Amino acid sequence: QVHLVESGGRIVQTGGSLRLSCAAPGWPSFGDYAVGWFRQTPGEERDLVAALSANGRSIYYAKSVKGRFNVSRDNVKNTAYLQMDNVKPEDAAIYYCNTVHDSDFEKSLEPWGQGTQVTVSS
Repeated sequence: QVHLVESGGRIVQTGGSLRLSCAAPGWPSFGDYAVGWFRQTPGEERDLVAALSANGRSIYYAKSVKGRFNVSRDNVKNTAYLQMDNVKPEDAAIYYCNTVHDSDFEKSLEPWGQGTQVTVSS
């Protein structure tokens, strides 16, 4: 089983920026898979916010984050990133990453990790 590790969550002020990381240590095939970033708040479903295909040519952003978030990956480092700019209070959530189906970014492929908490202060 692949173990994806999210990090970078912290308290950030409204309008601020932060970068989340998703590492897949020791997994040589990481670059073969699309990667998705999801977020979840208490009592709500986990929603896809951004995704990047394996070859980097296909990118998805949820409407709520488009223009503010940027997803990227470094396959040499087996790591994906989510750059979050102009953060809003509604961005507060636990953020998860996962490999996803290349033709359907909503479909996750691996067990979920623990995620990383993003808290937004006013």
